[in-house]
Amino acid sequence: MKKFVLIDDYNTWKNFLPFTFTKPVSELRIGILTIKEKWEKYLQTNVELVCENFLSKKFPNYIGNEALYITSNLCPDKELIKKIINLKSNEGLKHNNIVIAYFGTKENYINKNGQFFELENEPLILKNVWDIFQKNATALNNDFELLTHNKKSEPLSESNKVIGNKNLIFLEKGAKAEACIFNTNTGPIYLAKDSEVMEGSVIRGPFSLGEHSALKLSTKIYGATTIGPHSKVGGEVNNSVIFGYSNKAHDGFLGNSVIGEWCNLGADTNNSNLKNNYGTVKLYNYLQQKMVDTGLQFCGLMMGDYSKSGINTMFNTGTVVGVGANVFGSDFPTTYIPNFSWGGAGGFENYDLDKLVETNKRVYERRGLIFGEIEANLLKSIKELF
Repeated sequence: MKKFVLIDDYNTWKNFLPFTFTKPVSELRIGILTIKEKWEKYLQTNVELVCENFLSKKFPNYIGNEALYITSNLCPDKELIKKIINLKSNEGLKHNNIVIAYFGTKENYINKNGQFFELENEPLILKNVWDIFQKNATALNNDFELLTHNKKSEPLSESNKVIGNKNLIFLEKGAKAEACIFNTNTGPIYLAKDSEVMEGSVIRGPFSLGEHSALKLSTKIYGATTIGPHSKVGGEVNNSVIFGYSNKAHDGFLGNSVIGEWCNLGADTNNSNLKNNYGTVKLYNYLQQKMVDTGLQFCGLMMGDYSKSGINTMFNTGTVVGVGANVFGSDFPTTYIPNFSWGGAGGFENYDLDKLVETNKRVYERRGLIFGEIEANLLKSIKELF
C-alpha cells in the first residue's frame, strides 16, 4: 500500500511564516479543513508529514523512504486525486514546471529524477500567506461539497431567515442558530458539530463555523470567512480565516486577515484593510526579509499563534504579527511586529518566555487541555532559532 507524505520544502515553509513557526504548511487551515485533513478525507487514510526538524517533536517526520510525496501547499480535488494515485514508481506531476507530486524515494523527489507529466488545469495551491484568505472561497466551496455529500443536515430553526437556497446551509449534529439571517446567494454556509450562531447575527456565505465555536450576539459576517474550532467571534468580519482556539469575542472590524491559533483580540480591536491612497498593500515577508508587494488593494492583519491585542488596539493595513506577541496601547504600531514582542506604537520590548508559557498554560486549562513540555520547548526553539 502506498504511503502518502505531505512534504515541506524550506523556502515554501519560510514563505508562510509567521503561521508555520508553530506548524507545518499542511496544518494550515483554508476553507473548512486544514490541508492535511483535506488529503485524509479524499484518500480515506492517514497521511504522513515531512517538516522542519524543530517541529518534528510535535509533528513527527516520516521515517521511511519510498512514498508518494505531495508538496504540502497543494489542496486536493477529485481529478487531482485520480492523477496522483495512478502515478507509478519514479513518475510525478508538475505544474508550471514545479513538482507537486512524485512516487518514489525522497532523494529522487528532491532531485527531480524521473518522468514528469505537466498538470494542465490550475490546482488550488497556496503560494503566499495572503492566498489563505484570497483563495478561501474556492476552498470553502470544495470542502462544503466534500463534507456534505450524501449527508443530511440537521434542521435549521424556523426562527431564522434564509435568503437564497436553504440546501446550501448545512448543520452538523449539535449545531444551533436562532433568530439569525443567512444569505446563501454568495455561497454555502457550514455549521460544524456543537457550534452556535447567537441571535441577531447576519451571515453571507461562503462561511464555515468550526466545532464548538460560537458567533456572539449580532455578529456580522461577510464571506468568504472561516472560523476554526473552539473560537468565539463577534463584531464585524470580512473575508478572513481564523485557524482555531482563538477569540475575537467583542465589537471591532477584522477584514482580509488571517489569525493563528490561541490568539485573542481585545474588545474593539480593529484592523485597516485598505490604504488611504487605494494603492496595493505591502507585507513583511520572512523568506525575503523585506516588505513585498502583494498586488492586493485589500489586505489586513496576519497574526501568528499565541499573540494577543489589548482593548482598542488598531492595526494598520498589511500588518504582520509574529508568534507570542502582546500588542496594546493607543495609535498604530509598526506593520511588522517580531516574535515575542511586548508593547505598541511607543515601542516594543521582549516578552519573557517564562511568562508567556505560564499564560499559555492558563489559556489551555480553560479549554480542558494541557500546555505541555512539547509546546513549551517549541516556543523555546523558535526563540533560539529565529
